[in-house]
Amino acid sequence: MTSTPIRTAVAGFGLSGSVFHAPYIAGNPAYELAVIATSDPARQAKAKDRYPQTKIVDTPEDILALADQLDLIVLGTPPATHYPLAKAALEAGLDVVVDKPFVVHSAQGEELIQLAARLGRVLTVYQNRRWDGDALTVKKLLDAGTLGTVTRFESGMERWAPEIAKAWKAGATAEDGGGVLFDLGAHVLDLALGFFGPAQVTYAEITARRPQENSDDDVFLVLQHESGVVSHVTINLNSHLQGPRFRVLGTKGGFVKYGTDPQEPYVLGGGLPTDAEYGVEPAENHGTLQADGQRTTIPTERGAYPEFYRILAEKIDDGGTASARPAPVDPADSVAGLKLIEQARVLAS
Repeated sequence: MTSTPIRTAVAGFGLSGSVFHAPYIAGNPAYELAVIATSDPARQAKAKDRYPQTKIVDTPEDILALADQLDLIVLGTPPATHYPLAKAALEAGLDVVVDKPFVVHSAQGEELIQLAARLGRVLTVYQNRRWDGDALTVKKLLDAGTLGTVTRFESGMERWAPEIAKAWKAGATAEDGGGVLFDLGAHVLDLALGFFGPAQVTYAEITARRPQENSDDDVFLVLQHESGVVSHVTINLNSHLQGPRFRVLGTKGGFVKYGTDPQEPYVLGGGLPTDAEYGVEPAENHGTLQADGQRTTIPTERGAYPEFYRILAEKIDDGGTASARPAPVDPADSVAGLKLIEQARVLAS
């Protein structure tokens, strides 16, 4: 890496900016956390307390006004703002990280990819669940052929969340990027496509159960992959009793895993990504492999969200879009996920 850190701005300091981005940027010497944008006084105070050397501004537009002093912007703002802000940032000469969902419409994502390529800028999407410990465990089993030929993949992200905590989510429709399908669904679909390749949605249930929900909070999808695998995807914010995070069935065995990746709650609780215990899951939450009539506990791989920013730094340092190094997430992957969401909405309408 070069000795000059990547001068980085984080737009938004809610859950996304404060838990998923700023700690990983500040903890990686390849970066300088130069600017944070938030208009909320309490969040401004928290940002100043945690990162006293960082400039605090009110809006993403204030960041863009400082573009000549920056290299990278991270957009942790509401989904409807992703397209215009990413476009403006690319045109201002910045590399861009966009939190999921990438954008609200797949066509917008395709336009941004073309713009980034034309301008020679790095554009990537924060699909951090690729580095969940349980997702890494599934990948390890698949890569080793432990399950044989996979026939069915089941993945769920379920919670009991009867109230909508964030103001923008309470008022957001699907057109605004609101709802659980754009939120948690973007993660689950990204993993299904990453594990088993291109797919089409063959069945979709999309429901709003909470009285205040303007988009959707209970979703079930069936995907048919070109590889032959069938994926069942469940995303539900009305679940008192959560199903498995993963259940994978193959010709040689099956794997099931319950529970929630520990990285988010660890950082929320005040831990740092650099701590020795970061990303380590308790043994009681490990998954189960059933093969040859035997059940075996499979230790969960250590969660690795810091990998996203490590890979991104290497990409930027090696020449950005002109380099052979891949971005941590190809934005075209996120566009593929958005197209599945669009298919699902058509089927469910």
